[in-house]
Amino acid sequence: MTYPVNMNVTPVVSAHFDEATNTISYIVRDPSSTHCAIIDSVMDIDYAAGRITYDHADKLIEEITSQGLTLDWIIETHVHADHLSAAPYIQSKLGGKIGVGEKIMIVQETFGKVFNEGTEFQRDGSQFDALFKDGDTYMVGSMQGFAMFTPGHTPACMVHVMGDAAFAGDTLFMPDGGSARADFPGGDAGELYDSIQKVLSLPDEMRLFMCHDYGPNGRAIEWETTVAEQKADNIHVGGGKSREEFIKFRTERDAQLDMPKLIIPSLQVNMRAGEVPTDKDGNPMLKVPVNKL
Repeated sequence: MTYPVNMNVTPVVSAHFDEATNTISYIVRDPSSTHCAIIDSVMDIDYAAGRITYDHADKLIEEITSQGLTLDWIIETHVHADHLSAAPYIQSKLGGKIGVGEKIMIVQETFGKVFNEGTEFQRDGSQFDALFKDGDTYMVGSMQGFAMFTPGHTPACMVHVMGDAAFAGDTLFMPDGGSARADFPGGDAGELYDSIQKVLSLPDEMRLFMCHDYGPNGRAIEWETTVAEQKADNIHVGGGKSREEFIKFRTERDAQLDMPKLIIPSLQVNMRAGEVPTDKDGNPMLKVPVNKL
């Protein structure tokens, strides 16, 4: 597929790091207007106490309102397993459409079974305002964005590109961080390699923004790199590493990893576009499936 890349547009990108989950959320502003989008917002949870708060989301909201911006989109690069989305909360304050990749339906079907969801849980992606297909375009003010289908970490992963900025989700980490795991249900190391190659086919000077960073070897947290830097230096795929090498490494590495601490609440909330599930009386309630993950 040929994607509508436009390197002549340079969006203004504001990054917000969440220390509790090592997630970076972004406000992406059209340089020609006051319109913007949010990528991968975070809702705070004290899982041990069962308490949800919105400090991180409130910082995004405050920046947007203080600058007089209009929020057009609240985009999820995928159904995250390590943090909860604040999309509905932000939408209730600022408006905007919530969008995710169309393969969300596969994720909903898979984890609807894991969490023993009843027929009232819709598995058609209808909780979201927009379901992106590979190559779909959308507007942030006068700036065109587009979605790239990049499965492997999950079946619904997408990289979103606006002008000379691409938001990689979990498809890639910083060059010294490599790549994300591919062992969740529906994940596939070979697909992840292919998806990374698709991202690395973008122009060398394309700015790449990561969804997570963990400061490997004690370095300071970072989140911006370029396609050229990834092709040259990414420890998992850079320097011409083969598909077979990547699959072998990724499979062996994933077998050693623990489950993310917030995977149980994250999946239940994020497959609902950020809404917390409720019990039969309408009370917010999360389930803990035993020996299912």
